[in-house]
This record gives sequence, C-alpha cells and structure tokens, in this order.
Amino acid sequence: MFGFFEKMDTILPADLERQLKKNKLTVLDVRDTNEYASGHIPNAINYPLADIENYQGAKDQPTYVVCQGGVRSKKAAKILQAKGYQVVNVTGGMNLWQGSLSKK
Repeated sequence: MFGFFEKMDTILPADLERQLKKNKLTVLDVRDTNEYASGHIPNAINYPLADIENYQGAKDQPTYVVCQGGVRSKKAAKILQAKGYQVVNVTGGMNLWQGSLSKK
C-alpha cells in the first residue's frame, strides 16, 4: 500500500508540451466533460476524477494527469499510483498550459 507521503513525479505544463512534441505520451484529463470540451491538450483522454477508479491503461509507461489547476489531478494521480501506475502530475494544470488546444 502506498503511503500518503509517497513521492510523486511532477511536470510543468511547458515541459509537458516539449515532451509531447518529441514523444507519444498518455495524458489523462480528469476534468469534467464540459471543461474538457471547452479546450484540452490535443490527444488527451478525458477521464473525470469521479471515474478514475475504473481507469485501465498501460502500467509499463508513464501516465500524465492534468486538470484545471492541479488539485484534482493530484488526487487522481495518488489513486492511480496506489493501483500500480507510473504517474506524473501536471503541476498548475490547464491554467498554466500555453500550448495548442483541441475542442474535438
């Protein structure tokens, strides 16, 4: 069982944007569907925090978790980390995202 103070990797939105230009990464957007529809990181998967317990993705590669400001993504990341996922919390979330947005 992972403790409350278990180390969690973090990344700033600008660094995530640079990584996305070089690599195909799994980005989970844990905002609600309306927030996601208003604009999200291209190719990010919408998986609202309320449903995160049911997420089933690859555990052998990092999963980047983003929300609007970083609070929900940190909660989601802790849940995923406890389930054995390699997670990276996007600090500051979409509030600090400067890259392009997708609305589809």
